[in-house]
Amino acid sequence: MLSAKNWRAEAVLHFCAVLLGSIFFGAALSSFLSRQGVSGFRHEEDLGPMFVGTFFFQGTAWPLIYWFLHRQQTTWRGAFGWLNPKLSGDLRLALIVVAVALPAVWLLQASSVAILTWFGHAPDTQAAVKLLTSARSWPARFYLAAFAVILAPLAEEFLFRGLLYPFIKQLGWPRLALCGVSFLFALIHFDAATFIPLFVLALVLTWLYEKTDNLLAPITVHALFNAANLALLALQHFNSVPARP
Repeated sequence: MLSAKNWRAEAVLHFCAVLLGSIFFGAALSSFLSRQGVSGFRHEEDLGPMFVGTFFFQGTAWPLIYWFLHRQQTTWRGAFGWLNPKLSGDLRLALIVVAVALPAVWLLQASSVAILTWFGHAPDTQAAVKLLTSARSWPARFYLAAFAVILAPLAEEFLFRGLLYPFIKQLGWPRLALCGVSFLFALIHFDAATFIPLFVLALVLTWLYEKTDNLLAPITVHALFNAANLALLALQHFNSVPARP
């Protein structure tokens, strides 16, 4: 069961306010650069908006996490569960969760795409592929991989599972903490086709955090989930490229 997290309300609100302000600033900057026709921001699949967006969201989250833990007089090890004596068992459970949840989430996503298409709102399922293929240089590809597998899981799991979920739960609203934070997690990805799958994934990640009391467990699942999706996108792109005569 999840142990009590004595997060101070003012520290949580400060963390969220600064992060939200940074996200809005990044979106405004990206929009401005796009209107100015700056190279790398002219098209939807360009890498510029992704670099700016991740820098002002996940990138900003890292120093905020450091500030928050320092203010709470808590170490990184304590917050992420590195000192948990059951760490190996928790990580084994995380691997089992990945094996079970990944096919289920993929099935939900395929169903969401089919339903949206049936209603005449077929999603652009190739947007992620376009982003991947636009990263022609190895540094850009490395950044995409590092962001998906390392930066995003660590920052997002601390924000949603490590910070918001226990804070709202301990205010006396456990159902709002579970469903509301999961809803917000799915919403920030701004993709109708993945909203329900990500909402379900968030519920699973929260259950795993409750089960293990170790933030490294949902971080591991999140990282492996992103790695599997990245590998699948790369495989789809490889198969779609016509062979040279």
